[in-house]
Amino acid sequence: MAHKAGFVNIVGNPNVGKSTIMNALV
Repeated sequence: MAHKAGFVNIVGNPNVGKSTIMNALV
């Protein structure tokens, strides 16, 4: 979870960042 949160922070957009991460994992 920490790594995901860090990536989201880098993106700067929790919504888009989270969606991108979810799609990447799926």
